[in-house]
Amino acid sequence: MKNVHAEGQLHSLTASILRAQKVRLLALDVDGVLTDGGLYISDEREACKRFNVQDGLAISCALRNGLVIAILTGRQSGIVLRRAEELGISEVYQGVKDKRKMLENLAAKHGLDLNETAYMGDDLNDLSALAAAGLACAPANAAAEVRERAHCVAGHKGGEGAVREVIETILKAQGLWPKIVASYINEGQGDSQ
Repeated sequence: MKNVHAEGQLHSLTASILRAQKVRLLALDVDGVLTDGGLYISDEREACKRFNVQDGLAISCALRNGLVIAILTGRQSGIVLRRAEELGISEVYQGVKDKRKMLENLAAKHGLDLNETAYMGDDLNDLSALAAAGLACAPANAAAEVRERAHCVAGHKGGEGAVREVIETILKAQGLWPKIVASYINEGQGDSQ
């Protein structure tokens, strides 16, 4: 995870870790974050989206460890609903025009302050939510304006493990990652991805 606000790299890293320690809710954009951003459209409808299984496993780990995961997307897609159902994500909001307002509503619904939220987006329509979130994250291939405003930028591109990287950062900052890894070694969790 690269830190963007660099008055000093160590200070910036510490600030991002402190922000990640507070996160209780992570909201994710879909196209360009959970997917590679490609749209495959047939004559009748959207044909498919490509998701990353390592992102999926990290989402399952986060959910099992009390992190609320939400999807906020401007598009409508049955494919997104299916993937969310597979992963156990119940907070799915499609056709969202004002992502900041939706993030504020989600925080209120779960009794959280905005500094306890994280948002990951990749393009200009994500800027308002990124500005409101306690931890603003972006994939490596996000628009320059998004990367400039993010507290941390993943080393991976959207749909290629960027979400996994952000979730690991949050769970490590909260001291949960070693327990998660140990559970796979000792108990063979066997989550689907």
